Amino acid sequence: MYTLYAIPNCDTVKKARVWLAGQGIDYLFHDYKKQGIDQPTIERWLQQKPWEELINRAGTTWKKLADAEKPTDSKGAMALMMEKPSVIRRPLIEANGKIIVLGFREDAYTETFSG
Repeated sequence: MYTLYAIPNCDTVKKARVWLAGQGIDYLFHDYKKQGIDQPTIERWLQQKPWEELINRAGTTWKKLADAEKPTDSKGAMALMMEKPSVIRRPLIEANGKIIVLGFREDAYTETFSG
């Protein structure tokens, strides 16, 4: 089973969800706004991807941060992601504890979910 981590009102997430539905792919939706995110999950992600890839630097949440609030290492990034989960790049889709896709590009989704 896939888990899609995101916030529901994000345009990129909406595109991903429409694509998944169109392919008949079932998933659990983890809403950061309602459910937050825990440290063990972020630690698992940081074992798979560098923190710089997990942070959405193009998003409003990041842009509103003062320079002093922006992380310079994985420990700071983890604290920021737990405090402000909307700073996490989305959607993030996981299967069996492994990140299988980060963000949304239709060609990447087609390749990832085919077969």
